[in-house]
Amino acid sequence: MSDYRATPEGKDPQLWKIAQARASFKSHFATYFIMSAFFWVLWYFTGGPDYNRGHLPWPFWPMLGWGIGISFHYMAAYVTPRSNSVDKEYEKLKQQQQNKP
Repeated sequence: MSDYRATPEGKDPQLWKIAQARASFKSHFATYFIMSAFFWVLWYFTGGPDYNRGHLPWPFWPMLGWGIGISFHYMAAYVTPRSNSVDKEYEKLKQQQQNKP
């Protein structure tokens, strides 16, 4: 039995890790989208438009909370890959050490 997180032979481990993070985000976002649509349909067919006049519909709250989680997942997968930030910090420290008198 193979570990799905293990890097397949012949693949760059760093790129494989980034690809896994991005695929995981896409799956998470699809689940969020489908469940949000389900919540709104459920709200609509249970009398939501007539019952909640003047108030935020209840599907707004799970979408907000889950949306915050989705945004963090996006940031981790696309904006700030950890390996790149570690490499940048290493290079910065190396430059500082070389510039010392």
